[in-house]
Order: sequence, then C-alpha cells, then structure tokens
Amino acid sequence: MILDQTLKEQLNNTLDKTNFNIGKKYEGKVRDNYILDDKRLIITTDRISAFDRVLCTLPFKGQVLNQTAAFWFGKTKHIVPNHLIDIPDPNVVLAKECKLIPVEMVVRGYLTGVTTTSAWYNYEKGVRNFCGNKLPEGMKKDQKFEKPIITPSTKAEKGGHDESVSGEEIINRGLVDKESYHKMEKVALELFNFGTKFLEKNNLILVDTKYEFGLDEDGNLTLIDEIHTPDSSRFWIK
Repeated sequence: MILDQTLKEQLNNTLDKTNFNIGKKYEGKVRDNYILDDKRLIITTDRISAFDRVLCTLPFKGQVLNQTAAFWFGKTKHIVPNHLIDIPDPNVVLAKECKLIPVEMVVRGYLTGVTTTSAWYNYEKGVRNFCGNKLPEGMKKDQKFEKPIITPSTKAEKGGHDESVSGEEIINRGLVDKESYHKMEKVALELFNFGTKFLEKNNLILVDTKYEFGLDEDGNLTLIDEIHTPDSSRFWIK
C-alpha cells in the first residue's frame, strides 16, 4: 500500500507525458503509444481522465493501472488471447500491434452510474430499452441485474465523447461484422463472470467494466488496452 505521505512527497514527480523518438506516436487520454512495426510500446502515464477529459496527474497511478492490467491479462489468457508481450518497466507494456475494433464492450452487473451514458441515468429518465436491453419496471438504484448486460459504446478519440448504442446499431454502422460482434459479446461476458467470481473471493464486487478488442496479424480476436483496472471498472467493497 502507498502511504499518504509518500503520495504527497511525489506530487511533483508524476509522469505527465513522454516524448521518445521511436516509432509513430499516438497520445490517448492516459496512455502514450509508440507504434513499432508489428509491435506497440504503451506507456501508462499518471494522467487522470474523467468525463472524456484529462484533469490532472496522480503519483503512481500509471504503475497501478499497468500492473493491474498485467495481472488480469495473465489470469484470463485461457479465455481470450491478449496483446501482452512483455513488461519492461512498471509503467510500460510491449504489446502485439493489432487492428483496433472501434467498439467498447461495456458489461454491467448493476443498475448504477451518474453520467448520461450510464444505465441508472437513463433508467431514471424513463428509458426501458437501454442499448438493446429490455429493463423491467420498478428497479432501484444500485440493484443487481438478473444477469449482466452488455451496453456497447463507440470508441471516441481523445477529447471526443463515447456514444452508447445497441449491438444491432454497432453492426449496422459497419464498426464490426455480425459474427465478430457476437464473439466479442460472448468473450466479454466470460471475462466479466471470471472477474466477478475472482473478486468475490476477495470481498470485492465487480460492478461494471469495459473491454476493448483488436485483430492480430492472423485475424484472431485479441484483448487489448486494459482489463479490470480502476480506470476501466467500477468496484464496490462487499
């Protein structure tokens, strides 16, 4: 555990950005990417992003995200291949270069959230068909769904806004073909169920999360970006 005093001492020593002369650089909300032919060097910075904007930096945040994702990549590789090759530094991942599928597979176990894309916000506004999921009347905030639901969203560029849509709309827009989308649904639910059971044993609840996928050079569906991190997921203490 990182002590409060340590955090205070390191407030001026955060990793805000990088500028290496290697490969083609792409800067996301939190990660700096350097594309190196068939590989990608991903540096997880200490930037904090919320509501589709970068707010500030927090000491060690990048290390926490990177190491947490690495842990889960290792735990879930029996479910789906992932892009991880090596972790040469606590903030850095060397990954396989994959063709991004521009869809975030959001899995929700509970009716909660405060943003305009959240399940509870829309439910409270009277929406009963949320991203293709029919929701019953009479549900309360933070109530558990009978089974997890998938509410996919488009993947916005830095500074853009993600849009929650149905799987049918994702397919109709041509963001991914029907067969691949259904496979993504299946894998996302398997990952969520695995994470839920694992975390329950540690007195944590996986409330909701998002998964991102790409295709490797052979066209295989591959888990990319991050998995079950504090940035991509909501956790409650049991």
